[in-house]
Amino acid sequence: MNNRKLLLLGIALLMFPQIAQTLFSPALGDIGRAFNVSPQAAAQTLSVYFLAFAFGVVTWGRVCDRIGRRPTMLFGLALYAAACVIGLCVNSFNGLLMAQALAAFGAAVGSVVTQTVLRDRFQGRELAQVFSLAGMALAASPAIGLFSGASLVQGFGYRGVLGALVLLAVVLWFWSWWVLPETRPTTLRAIGLFETLGRMLGDRGIWRSALWVACFNIALFSYYSLAPFIFERLCLSQSWFGYSGVALALGSGFGAWINKRLLLRGYSALQLIRLGALTGLLGGVGVWLTQGSIAFVLPMLLVVLAFGMAIPNILGSALVNYADRLGTAGALLGLLYYLMIGAGLMLAAWTQALGETLMACCALAFLLTMTTRKSNV
Repeated sequence: MNNRKLLLLGIALLMFPQIAQTLFSPALGDIGRAFNVSPQAAAQTLSVYFLAFAFGVVTWGRVCDRIGRRPTMLFGLALYAAACVIGLCVNSFNGLLMAQALAAFGAAVGSVVTQTVLRDRFQGRELAQVFSLAGMALAASPAIGLFSGASLVQGFGYRGVLGALVLLAVVLWFWSWWVLPETRPTTLRAIGLFETLGRMLGDRGIWRSALWVACFNIALFSYYSLAPFIFERLCLSQSWFGYSGVALALGSGFGAWINKRLLLRGYSALQLIRLGALTGLLGGVGVWLTQGSIAFVLPMLLVVLAFGMAIPNILGSALVNYADRLGTAGALLGLLYYLMIGAGLMLAAWTQALGETLMACCALAFLLTMTTRKSNV
């Protein structure tokens, strides 16, 4: 299996969880109406998604070190499809939340196992460039998710979104069955989960990387959980929300492109993370100042640009000291930052304060770069 075919499948699998999340965002308003729940309660579906996703990450990461990358991926995708079918059948909001949690648990396989496969095949600066290339492709995810989700909700309601997600999971299952190789090293020794956990909990670099990933993801996904209700308050249809995804995709793609160019010019990961945090902070201030009008989408472009610039560098350097246990270490890192993301999105849903959430996340990310030495990233 050549690296080009593997990279193409890997990008699709990395896009899958993000598309699943953003495809569901336009359905939040319809879910609120269908189950007669408040915007705060409807927005909690994304928070539940991330919390369950966190436990899925640690499970699949551990399993892929034990039985291999390929069978783990196939089982996780099958579980996701089954969970979406359950979501189509439930008739209560709590039932939908449970189906969402199970779906998130399955979707986590697309994140941790795919990252592990890429780390199996690439290292160092080459790995950062691979993640940067993936970031450019991931920039299309919000556009695909929001635009498609908005169209499906208008035509079929939230059930149309769930049906599309079942189809997506089935397509990815067959593609993975046909293309995905087994990349687990044959000499990989058994690594204790709690041994690795203890080592990582005492590693300041792991905590810093987890906080960085959480900050940039909370900033990004707080838009997807809060913006549908901002558009409703502005008396704008869900189609406008879908169109905004196209603009945000351009911003994220531009950020990933800038990141790739600056890496080739010799900029360090820390410099690019710092630049991303500062750019996101400026965008957060702009959103806070303009969120009473549709103009708030424009400074939001800076926030997604920051995401596209920073995340590849964080993920590319986070586990350089854990090469002998990539699946387990990646799972535990994912568990840590997805728990942070879920908690942060719960707080954002409760406050319904998009601008303040963006400023707090990017300010924290910037402060972390100021207390970090270049040699530590």
